[in-house]
Amino acid sequence: MDDETFRAWAHRAADWSVDYLEGVGERPVRAQVAPGEIFRQLPETPPAAGEPMERIFSDLDRVVMPGMTHWQHPRFFAYFPANASPPSLVAEFVTAALAAQCMLWQTSPAATELETRVMDWLRQMIGLPEAFSGVIQDSASGATLAALLTARERALGFTGNATGLAGGPALRVYASQQVHSSVDKAVRIAGIGDANLVRIPVTGPLHGMDPDALDAAIRADREAGRVPAAIVACLGGTGIGACDPIEAVAAVAQRHGVFLHVDAAWAGSAMICPEFRDLMRGAELADSLVFNPHKWLFTHFDCSAHFVRDPKALTDTLGLRPAYLRTLGRDGVVDYNEWSIPLGRRFRALKLWFVIRSYGVETLREMIRAHVAWARELAGIIDADPDFELTSAPVLSLFSFRYAPAGAGTGAGAGTGAGADDLDALNARLLERINDDGRTYLTQTRHEDRFVLRFQVGQTNTTRADVMTAWDAIREIAAGLRVG
Repeated sequence: MDDETFRAWAHRAADWSVDYLEGVGERPVRAQVAPGEIFRQLPETPPAAGEPMERIFSDLDRVVMPGMTHWQHPRFFAYFPANASPPSLVAEFVTAALAAQCMLWQTSPAATELETRVMDWLRQMIGLPEAFSGVIQDSASGATLAALLTARERALGFTGNATGLAGGPALRVYASQQVHSSVDKAVRIAGIGDANLVRIPVTGPLHGMDPDALDAAIRADREAGRVPAAIVACLGGTGIGACDPIEAVAAVAQRHGVFLHVDAAWAGSAMICPEFRDLMRGAELADSLVFNPHKWLFTHFDCSAHFVRDPKALTDTLGLRPAYLRTLGRDGVVDYNEWSIPLGRRFRALKLWFVIRSYGVETLREMIRAHVAWARELAGIIDADPDFELTSAPVLSLFSFRYAPAGAGTGAGAGTGAGADDLDALNARLLERINDDGRTYLTQTRHEDRFVLRFQVGQTNTTRADVMTAWDAIREIAAGLRVG
C-alpha cells in the first residue's frame, strides 16, 4: 500500500468509525448470531494473493459486524463497559501510527514522562496522597497479580524469586467472596494456591468484609505457622458493588504488618467526585490500589491505573535488567517495564492525556454523577413496582433486581427450596429474552444464593432516556413471560 492509498483508506476508516458510532444505538446491543455462524463464513485457507481493501471493508460489514456485541451502545448495561470516547479514539489513531514500544525511557522518553505526569494527575483527581506513585497496567487483573507478587516477596523477605516457594511456609491471602475472580487467578499464578485464599465473611449494607473476622483469621494463621501475605480489599465488587470498610481493614493490615491491595476496578473512577470518597476512606493507608479508566473514565481499553506506596518493592519483584535493556548514561530515569509483568508496553498514557484535557475534570465528574443519579432513579422505580424486587441497593451506578410477580415463588418459599428455584428459572428466562430482544443488554449474578439481574449505568453516551427505554423493554418482556 503506497502513501496516497494509505491516506485514502485511513480517511475511510475514520469516516467508517464516525458513522458506526453515530448509528450504533440503532443496532441490537448483543450480537444476534448462533455459535459458529461467523466462523463458517470465513475461508478455510488464507489468500495466496493480496485482496483489495474495498473487498476487505465489504466483508467487515457483511461478515464481522453482525457478530459484534456493541460495547459502545448507549443501552449497554451489562458487565461494566470497556468505555471509549472520541478524544480517546483520536489518540488511539495516533498511538497506532507511532507504533512505539514504550518499555524503556530511551525507547520513547515522551511516553515515559507523559505517563508519570498523567498518573500524578489521576492521583490528585481521586484524592490519594503524594506518597503514591502510579503506573498504567494492561488491566486490573494484571495490577492485582503484580500486587500479590510484591506482597509474596515482601512476606518472604524478597527470597521467593531467587529460591522458589517449594518447602516454604504456606502464604495466606485474605479477601471476601465479593472480590473479582482475578484475585483467585492471581493467587494461582503467584504460586500461593487456591487453598491459601482465605474468604472472610461479609457484613453490613455494603456487604463488606468483617474486620474482626479478618483479624481473627490472621491471628489463627500465625499461630498455625502460616504466613499472612496480603489482604485484597474490594471497592465496588463486580457482582453487586460490594465495598469493604477499607479504613478498618487497613487498621488490621497495619496491626499485623500485612500488605494491603485495594481493587477499585470500576468504582475507582467515581472517586474523582469528592462526595463519593467515603467509600475509599482508608485507601491512603494501602500499599497499592488499582482502578480502570477504561471502565468509567471514557478511555479505550487497555488502561488500568495502578498506584503503589513503595515502587522499589514492586520493581524489586518484577524488574530485570539484562545488558540489552539498560538505559546507559541516564541515571534516575524510570523504565516502566520494571513496574509491569509484560516487557512490552503500548503508549497508553496518550489516550488518557487526550481524554482528561479534552473533557476537563469537571465535565468528567458531571458525566459520572449523571450515571449515578439515573441508576438510583431506576432502582427506586423498580423497588416501587409490585412485580419486581430490588435485591441490592445502588452502590454508585450498580444495583441488582429480579422479577418476582405474585405466584412465582415469592413469599415464604422465595428464599429457599422449590419456590426459589422457580424464581431463578423465571429470571434466567427473562434475561435471555431481554438480551435476544436487542434493545438492551444485561448480565446476571448470584446474590444471597439467588439468581439476580445486574444493572449498571456507565457507558459514555448513555442518557436518562436510554435508561428508561431499557426499563420499558424489561417490563414489556417480563409481562410476556408465563408465570409458573
